[in-house]
Amino acid sequence: MPTDHFKFSAPLSADILIVEDEPKMARLLQTYLTAAGYASHWISDGREALPQVRSRMPDLILLDIMLPGCDGWQICRQLREFSDVPILMLSARIGEEDRLQGLELGADDYICKTPFSPREIVARVKAMLRRRQHDTPAAPSALHIDAELHSASIDGVTLSLTPQEYRLLKALAAAPGRVFSRDQLLDKLHDDYRPVTDRAVDSHIKNLRRKLEPFFDGRNVIHAIYGVGYKFEIVESH
Repeated sequence: MPTDHFKFSAPLSADILIVEDEPKMARLLQTYLTAAGYASHWISDGREALPQVRSRMPDLILLDIMLPGCDGWQICRQLREFSDVPILMLSARIGEEDRLQGLELGADDYICKTPFSPREIVARVKAMLRRRQHDTPAAPSALHIDAELHSASIDGVTLSLTPQEYRLLKALAAAPGRVFSRDQLLDKLHDDYRPVTDRAVDSHIKNLRRKLEPFFDGRNVIHAIYGVGYKFEIVESH
């Protein structure tokens, strides 16, 4: 049986997480980001920030400081305990001490919302993502899936996968960029139609991510789409 080969390349569009409790401002930012070619997701409660980052792994975060539930200072500090995702802090505070505090906590940039300029924010986003792309090592060139041996490798290095992880990877890699629902992925897990739950998919995806991360400098390549399912960030195949 033939081996399937998949080439890796950069995502078509960066995914921006907006953490902002003012709906009008958040929607305006989304409008400008969409016009610039970026995907975005908005949450208004600070308590949702860390779970969203862990599940979605955005390419950049626009982080307000004054938030309900958990303020931007706390979020930034906690994010830096497990992620180096670029953070652009947004604040109505213009004092030097506030800017310094944000940078000392691990923010990559800080911009005052007064006066509010979405064009400047988008320009800063572009600059930060360019720096990020320049600093990030190139992705591996190829994923090989051997359907006969039920094995997968990246650049010649065989992945240690369980049968369920292999099936999930094969399904996701065969349709790069496509979002699979959990029900669709459940159908891929077992051949004998044994009863399984959504939690089984999440557990296998978590383990699969962990095994793939070393090949991507620790970056996540299987992204959770909130309320829908998962997709694999391969944008070209042959």
